[in-house]
Amino acid sequence: MRLRQPATAAPRYLAVLGAAALTAAICLSAAACGTAAPVAGAAYGTTSATPKAATTGTAASAATAKAMLTVRKTSIGYVLATHAGQTIYWYGDDVKGSGKSTCTGSCLTAWPAVTGTPLAAPGVQLAGKLGAITRPGGVVQATYNGYPLYTYAQDMAPGQVLGNGAGGVWHVITGTLLSASPASAAAASLRDVSGSGGTAPSPSATASAYGGY
Repeated sequence: MRLRQPATAAPRYLAVLGAAALTAAICLSAAACGTAAPVAGAAYGTTSATPKAATTGTAASAATAKAMLTVRKTSIGYVLATHAGQTIYWYGDDVKGSGKSTCTGSCLTAWPAVTGTPLAAPGVQLAGKLGAITRPGGVVQATYNGYPLYTYAQDMAPGQVLGNGAGGVWHVITGTLLSASPASAAAASLRDVSGSGGTAPSPSATASAYGGY
């Protein structure tokens, strides 16, 4: 007597075969449409670094930045100042004409660099030579007679001179170092506003401001 194959075997085989065929068809369809496996981060647009155009624009802006300098009247006389009225200082520990600034880190926080290529405000005649150095990182810092220029973080208002004589090494730029006629230069400035604030330096501080320059 021959044993009869169960009636369900053939349909089950056909069902498995059909499922395999359907899976193959789906895979072929996906390949035809160019579907690829997902990449981690792709949903968030993680592709590459900053576009070249943006980088180029930033570098160009840094290279073309200007620092307009003027003469301002303060409680200690006429001094070199930024166009916004902040008093400008030079640092006795910097070496004249070295092309470098020795003020870094916390020093730079207290004494921010005057950044940009300097130029005198319209009508202002300065006695010193304007120039610039490039700090690490590409920041351009203005110079006067070879000395890098800074402002003082504690000068909270235009015309203040709280940093003059600080530590015996921080000085304003004034007198004949500033202009043959500081008053005339200040009068020609776009911002000749009589300011007050700060304390007058001691005679020794004033002397060092001239002698060490």
